[in-house]
Amino acid sequence: MKSVLLVGIGRFGTLLAVQLGKLGHQVMAVDKDEENITPILPYLTGARIGDSTNEAFLRGLGVDRYDLCMVAIGDDFLSSLETVNLLKELGARKVIARAEKEMQEKFLLRNGADEVVNPALEMARWTAIRYTSDHILDYTELDDAHAIFELAVPKDWEGRTVGQIDIRKRFGVTIMALKEDGHLELPVTPDTLLSEDKTMLVLGRRQEIQKCFKL
Repeated sequence: MKSVLLVGIGRFGTLLAVQLGKLGHQVMAVDKDEENITPILPYLTGARIGDSTNEAFLRGLGVDRYDLCMVAIGDDFLSSLETVNLLKELGARKVIARAEKEMQEKFLLRNGADEVVNPALEMARWTAIRYTSDHILDYTELDDAHAIFELAVPKDWEGRTVGQIDIRKRFGVTIMALKEDGHLELPVTPDTLLSEDKTMLVLGRRQEIQKCFKL
């Protein structure tokens, strides 16, 4: 469980607050507009109404006490940039900021953001990969080269064991877990049997996974 200071409760910030709350994290939400915060109060441990570009206001939040500070402001890039800069100056441990353009990402990183996320770009990547294959059920990018895919078991693998297909040796791709009816099956051993009613969570270089599963 982490303590999170979430600044900017627009559409993305609202979804983020709800998901963080559901995961059991302690979320302090900050926004200029009380109406934005009211609907998500059940998911929060606290809320403050104010201007995040005001140093005195931000200092009063004790930003250095939070494990993570997330800036989700989307409609005012200058405010986002100023907020990120102030958070870092006030001793924030880690600052994650939202960007909508590549240029915004560069400015945010130069002004104190430790990491930057682009929700629209991430969704575009996920959608492109997910819906151009009949086999991909989910996808998580780890870095520029590696990813985790949730994939259906190929027909010619059904009834065979993980050791028999041996994709780790052939492609450097690891079957991390099997999934059935939403439940993970761990650990995966060479004797684990593959069947059509299960899916696989596989980890590896994106190119090798695509080659292995002919995606």
